Amino acid sequence: MNTETVRSILNKHLTPGEDYIFGFADLCGLTGERFRDYRYGISIGKKLDMGIVDSIRHGPNKRYYDHYLKTNAVLFRLANNIAGDMEQAGMKVIAVEPTISTAALDTEYAASLRTDLSHKMVATRAGLGWIGKTALFISDRFGPRLRLVTILTTTPLLNGGKPVNNSRCGTCRLCVDACPASAATGQLWDFTLDRDIFFNAHKCREMCHEFGKSWLHADARICGICVSVCPVGK
Repeated sequence: MNTETVRSILNKHLTPGEDYIFGFADLCGLTGERFRDYRYGISIGKKLDMGIVDSIRHGPNKRYYDHYLKTNAVLFRLANNIAGDMEQAGMKVIAVEPTISTAALDTEYAASLRTDLSHKMVATRAGLGWIGKTALFISDRFGPRLRLVTILTTTPLLNGGKPVNNSRCGTCRLCVDACPASAATGQLWDFTLDRDIFFNAHKCREMCHEFGKSWLHADARICGICVSVCPVGK
């Protein structure tokens, strides 16, 4: 009953439906101390504009940066509205914002570049896709051309999709070869593999910083080249 109630709430808010994907996940062992009481998650993905993503094949531009920020804002507003409806239905929930600030990544999370919850890992547990060779989340429907948000709850939700434990990238190396930071080793992800084994997030972030300064003339950390070159979901 709880799962159907949540599904109804999601369908009400996620319109038009063709722009979104969502799934339910059992997050046992993934939520850490901060969210330890919240074993279940809802992963929501919003499609990015394909034309804008195609325009950054060689590097970011202001149109993409603005679209990235706007999509994050839309997702967080939706997540809070959905969480509000779930609370009214008697559920305990937390909406986790899609991304944290540049300042927080440069200070609180600078050492590891890991936050308290991985939206990408929640999405794999919900069966929505897998992690690519440059640590992108790749969905079957949109490929990596989406942004994610998570809603955590203590209410058990039946997962309609089987968790994805292994990469489906195969021998493809387009993102690895296109990465201007040479941040990826090319190794395939699996659920047990730590990110640092196959992808250097610090190299990626340094290049994103350089792009922010030189291409956008802003204190921004953004690239997106690997998103643009990925063939999945095009």
